[in-house]
Amino acid sequence: MANAFRVVIIGGGVAGMETAMTLGRGRHRTIQITLIDKGAVHYWKPMLHEFAAGTGEESRDCTTFAEASRRFGFRFIQSSLSKVDREKHEILLANDEVVPYDMLIVALGSRSNDFGIEGVAANCTFIDSLPDASLFHEKFRSAFRDAAAAGRKLDVGIVGGGATGTQLAAELCSAIDLAPGFGKEARKNILRLSLIETGKRILPAFPERVSSDARKQLEELGVNVLTDAMVSAVDSEGFHLKDGRIILAELRVWAAGVRANAATELFEGLEMARGGQIVVNHRMQSTRDTSIFALGDCAHISDAPLPATAQVARQQGIYLGRAIPVIAQGREPSTFVYQDRGAVVSLGDYNGWGMVGSSKSFGGGLLRGLAPRWVHDLIFRQHQIGVMGVARGTAAFLKAHLLPTRPRLD
Repeated sequence: MANAFRVVIIGGGVAGMETAMTLGRGRHRTIQITLIDKGAVHYWKPMLHEFAAGTGEESRDCTTFAEASRRFGFRFIQSSLSKVDREKHEILLANDEVVPYDMLIVALGSRSNDFGIEGVAANCTFIDSLPDASLFHEKFRSAFRDAAAAGRKLDVGIVGGGATGTQLAAELCSAIDLAPGFGKEARKNILRLSLIETGKRILPAFPERVSSDARKQLEELGVNVLTDAMVSAVDSEGFHLKDGRIILAELRVWAAGVRANAATELFEGLEMARGGQIVVNHRMQSTRDTSIFALGDCAHISDAPLPATAQVARQQGIYLGRAIPVIAQGREPSTFVYQDRGAVVSLGDYNGWGMVGSSKSFGGGLLRGLAPRWVHDLIFRQHQIGVMGVARGTAAFLKAHLLPTRPRLD
């Protein structure tokens, strides 16, 4: 494509994929789109806790980038970023391929933050990516099977009482409840699960009522919920707390804190936030290089910081996908305006809560929890239908509800 405006997107998560899809739907003949990701499949990051527990099914809920590239007309390269040459406007990939760009979009996502605590990196599993989730699931499946065979307890510890850690705790319980050959009694007799939160309550982004109800629900499931519990070190036995307690854990998950993907460190000379995010203006453009843009968890708007959520990433991706043709013509697009559509947290099939705006909450209880649990699923399905198309996306939605995943722990 001679004289095309070359748009290169690094990262095929929610932000990167929404940008590519929105731009691709326009079929702009003068714009060439390349998407780069180290994985072969696109997934909805808020579902990682389900993949980790085995209550979600990768083959049903993920889409290959190869398939998406054919649908939306972009070039896909499976590799990772190795070097950025801002003067030449090109990047070097781990496969030694050099990719030139006119606009470089950084959508690398985020990772958990170990805050430099001794032993976290060496002794904990992170749930930051699909390979991470798959690795933990295999560890959990093997450890649970061994514990069941030996007639002993399996100690699992999760650090981080935000949405990921809290939902993972519930999904692990659900996986055992639903697994053929096990069930609720096996969960009560074998699993000993601790959820550790540094702050005063779990789910701090939600109203206090939701935090209290969620804690009560987890405790009814047998989860030991610890708040005001600061981890000072981690070893092969478990978590050492600042107050001297040791929380034994054969399986240790770190789901606390948020930092940008380590690859953002390759962008030397750009303005960076404390968490490693690239500082951008309200057009998602980096403050020190007009040809580099950043979206989602690896972007930071200094005067209007936004949470690291899929909702933010999706809106920013759609915005930039619409703004790129304007930018390619040398014109200035409108600024990005975030619309807070609330938040939802779902504790498996046990309960769920939602927020409208920043204060009003709904859900809770056996029946009232159904609404937020369905909303939680529908948010993902909306994105999935966009990626897969109406027919395949609807079929995946119906299959998920008519033929739900049966976790395998044997």
